[in-house]
Amino acid sequence: MMKVNFFVTCLCDVVKSNVAKKTVLLLEQLGCEVLFPKEQGCCGQPSLNSGYIESSKPAMKSLIRAFEGNDYPIVTPAGSCAAAVKKYPEYLADEPEWAVRAQAISDRLFELTQFIVNELKVENVGAKLSGRGVYHPSCSLIRKLGVREEPLKLLGNVEGLELVGIKNQETCCGFGGTFSIKMAEISGEMVKEKAANITAVTPDYLIGADVSCLMNIAGRLSREGKTVKVLHIVDVLMSNIVDDLSQSTITNNDSLTVEVN
Repeated sequence: MMKVNFFVTCLCDVVKSNVAKKTVLLLEQLGCEVLFPKEQGCCGQPSLNSGYIESSKPAMKSLIRAFEGNDYPIVTPAGSCAAAVKKYPEYLADEPEWAVRAQAISDRLFELTQFIVNELKVENVGAKLSGRGVYHPSCSLIRKLGVREEPLKLLGNVEGLELVGIKNQETCCGFGGTFSIKMAEISGEMVKEKAANITAVTPDYLIGADVSCLMNIAGRLSREGKTVKVLHIVDVLMSNIVDDLSQSTITNNDSLTVEVN
């Protein structure tokens, strides 16, 4: 049995707890023993994205210390947080000892689908979900981590799921962390275009691997009165054990509601 560390991230911890729970269940289903270093906290991504590198260093060092207790792989269901941690060696370059420690963490860190496909060598987890689905490749996955094919390989083996493409599939949804706040008008137009391209192919589901992007798109779809169910990829991969997928649907209210089911 392979031992792995679970990096939960802030959004999964306090906003989409079901994503965190199902990630652990999926890893266990795939034969992993999941460890949870309780000292872990925020990776500092919000402030890092805004350019506050120096003030983010305490958070970075704290996360590094949290995962130094063993040499097992670190797995997270959030590409954006994984991408932030992967930059730690660069951010800490002026502190050589910490840069080395950061690199050791970075080398063991994997986004969930990347870990399943490339490390566990699994492309079919036995999931079943009937309907048409659109996959949204987040910028963090495809541009920062180079994770393009792994989610598609897993979704392509979900029994009953028909994946359909959309116009400008790899275009940013407009979230971009604080970009969506500082340049809200531009961000709003970007997600409006993304939502239009999604609904144009009349899918049952929108699927992605980053909660933040999914919340952004779900908010737009909700305001337009669209009935597309927005799911994290782990919801789909664990769909064979979920009786009611409405429990997992990401909505525009998730930023204000802590799920406990």
